[in-house]
Amino acid sequence: MPAKRQAKDVTDTNNGPEGADEGQEAEAESSQPVFNLPQSLVITLALLVAIYVVQEYLLDDETRLRFILRFAFIPFRDPQVFGEQGPEWLWAPVTYSFLHGSVEHILFNGLWLMAFGAPVVRRIGTLRYVLFWAFSAAAAAGLHALLAPGDITPLIGASGVVSALMGAACRFAFPGERGYDRTYGHLYPRQSIKGSFRNRTVVIFTAMWFAGNLLIAFGVTLFGADMGPIAWDAHIGGFLFGFLLFGLFDPLPPSRTAITQP
Repeated sequence: MPAKRQAKDVTDTNNGPEGADEGQEAEAESSQPVFNLPQSLVITLALLVAIYVVQEYLLDDETRLRFILRFAFIPFRDPQVFGEQGPEWLWAPVTYSFLHGSVEHILFNGLWLMAFGAPVVRRIGTLRYVLFWAFSAAAAAGLHALLAPGDITPLIGASGVVSALMGAACRFAFPGERGYDRTYGHLYPRQSIKGSFRNRTVVIFTAMWFAGNLLIAFGVTLFGADMGPIAWDAHIGGFLFGFLLFGLFDPLPPSRTAITQP
């Protein structure tokens, strides 16, 4: 999953599952897909790239530094008394998620965003996706600030949001023993939190995901050694938000049991 950088940066196709008709409504915004991606996800990727190009290639060093400090999330800054800080506390808990520190960083985040963002966006639509992005980014930054309140290193990257999308996908896109269904997963009913843990694939995926992030927390490098320190706490904050609160964004009715295969 995405990283903290120099700045620190988280059905059967012929017999669709019950609720598929309602799922098609939420999928309307995925018309005109690019590489089978919802349009709003393509726009997100383009926006991330555009911001990075401006940040790294169109700004001089001094302006770039001011830009990052202005829009990155800095835990040391935000817990202070409101009267003693600038207005950054209003937007930094969200805007940091649009900044990246290298081409490798944005590519890494982009790949995970495409993989887990597609079924979530198809399911909840553009407006809910925008709200989900903002709230999950803030949740990821919040846990990071809670665990590292004195940290002066700017937090950047879409890690926390990507992790939240992973957590959300665990509630509906892992049907039975079939594994992760990126293409048709959005058509399945939402599993309850308890029901999700009766799904062996979800349990294995979640256990491996948390194990990887806890290893990173203890200093074990699993991947991206050249991408700087990894915001494992922001990842966890995002994942928990997506997994536990996805129901607030889901327009489809819940299901207490997972879809089983014929």
